[in-house]
Amino acid sequence: MAFDWFKRKAQNITTSTDEKKDVPKGLWHQTPSGKVVEHDELKKNNYVSPEDGFHVRIGSAEFFSILFDEGKFTELDANVESIDILSFKDTKSYTDRLKEVKAKTKLTDSIRNGVGTVNGTEMVVSCMDFAFIGGSLGSVMGEKIRRAIDYCIEKRLPYMIICQSGGARMQEATYSLMQLAKVQAKLAQLSEAGLLYIAYLCDPTFGGITASFAMTADIIMAEPKALIGFAGPRVIRETIGRDLPEGFQTSEFLQEKGFVDFIVKRTEIKEVVSKTVNLLAVKA
Repeated sequence: MAFDWFKRKAQNITTSTDEKKDVPKGLWHQTPSGKVVEHDELKKNNYVSPEDGFHVRIGSAEFFSILFDEGKFTELDANVESIDILSFKDTKSYTDRLKEVKAKTKLTDSIRNGVGTVNGTEMVVSCMDFAFIGGSLGSVMGEKIRRAIDYCIEKRLPYMIICQSGGARMQEATYSLMQLAKVQAKLAQLSEAGLLYIAYLCDPTFGGITASFAMTADIIMAEPKALIGFAGPRVIRETIGRDLPEGFQTSEFLQEKGFVDFIVKRTEIKEVVSKTVNLLAVKA
């Protein structure tokens, strides 16, 4: 005898699978320690978890909204874009890689220049975007920094670079490495003009960025527990044949050794930068 125990007399759920809507992504964020924070609360706290102080990685749009008064700024050199100088190809062509990352991030390259006021003091800020090929240093980053420095010299303004990068962009080979000398030459001109240069090192700051202009600023600041170095721990360990001290590539370790001047929480960065500029910047 058959029993119709599992048959519905009425069709209660009529929404098709295609019409179902999931909970919007990004409403919550989980930190490495397992703390869960609501996105709106995270945003109000400058993307720093109030639960454990973890600094969530953010891009230029968020940094500019944090630093510039009322989030207002003028972007400089927005139309400077990378091209495939060498017709480079690894798992895919560099041209295709650029098209994909531009479509995904809505950015033209791995750094943006903005000019605006920070607590009433006008200055120029260049901020790297790690989402764009790991914030890598290519010909466009070098050129944008060069133009930002020229603008600072012309307008007599202090300068700041927010660093978050994996290093040189391999798809541009020597053209990428040439930017290190180019940027250092321009920073020397900025120094000769008596203008202040601040570097703010975020997680991660690596490779040629660390080996050059990230560590040659008048004032070097860093986010708490940011990973900062040149090569990875495994490469260093195999090269020197010694075990490495715990946490040797953190901003706290580098401050202890004198490479970083201040550890500055993102919730305090605007105030610290404006005070530093007002104390040290040469007035026109």
